[in-house]
Amino acid sequence: MPGYRKLTRLKLLIIFNPNAAYGRSARKLPAIQRRLSAMGIKTVFMPTRYAGHGREIAASADLSNFDGLVAAGGDGTLFEVLNGLYEHPKAIRIPLGLIPIGTGNAFARDMDLMADDLEAAIGRLQRAETRQVDVALVRSADASFYFVNILVMGFAVDAGLVSRKLKFLGKRAYTLATLWQVLKLKSYPLTMEIDGRTIESNNIFVAMSNSRYTGTHFLMAPSAELDDGQLDVTLLESLRRTRLLKLFPTIYSGRHVEYREVSCCKASRISIRAPEGLLLGPDGEFLGHSPAEISCLHRDLTIFC
Repeated sequence: MPGYRKLTRLKLLIIFNPNAAYGRSARKLPAIQRRLSAMGIKTVFMPTRYAGHGREIAASADLSNFDGLVAAGGDGTLFEVLNGLYEHPKAIRIPLGLIPIGTGNAFARDMDLMADDLEAAIGRLQRAETRQVDVALVRSADASFYFVNILVMGFAVDAGLVSRKLKFLGKRAYTLATLWQVLKLKSYPLTMEIDGRTIESNNIFVAMSNSRYTGTHFLMAPSAELDDGQLDVTLLESLRRTRLLKLFPTIYSGRHVEYREVSCCKASRISIRAPEGLLLGPDGEFLGHSPAEISCLHRDLTIFC
């Protein structure tokens, strides 16, 4: 298949987040190490100790010593490791792999890897087959970063901030946080430029997706593809709370895109012009504020598949 290739040797740097899934990931470390060893894969494990440490480890690593870099954790761990990898020149970047053991594993799910399926995740590393996928570059008012899953603004960020406080509830955290945020519903006057076309509207949230899923089970962008060179933009216009509550369950199946208040399009370049100072939410994290410029880098990242 075009865009795929296979490595012939394997030594991995694994950045492991012991605090992923509210600390439950730490209990999985011995099983992960045993399975990798049984497959004859050489590994160096580097645990993260604080927020942002995954990026620091990846950025300072001598990548020439390894055949692959693996993020063992959730979407936040993947975000950190990705951005550390991208601090290296493109010519020396190595393939990126996943061991999904976090609370949210949205990008892994898009790769048909289910949370905590260690056998499948490690099996993919052992096969060492790779493919090229898109990455999005964000340049905001106060930060620059990359993401592979999704960038959200507005309602979804507000719900995400609440869900962090509820992480001990596991997969139910984001759903409960979203329902709570409905009670405090507010909208934002939005000005965007999408591939040169200006859009002005009053919106509750904006999502720019590289992959289909977000959170734990939300099918935010049903038509998104990882290597089409475009991001899927989803806009939710201002609406009543009762209407939002009716719409909310449909996001699990992706049918929310059928509602008249939801508009979708694909774009390779997006400019968020207004409002200013709105917090951005990339890949389950919170970083940067609007205004922002987002561009899709076509098949720029090599991943184990």
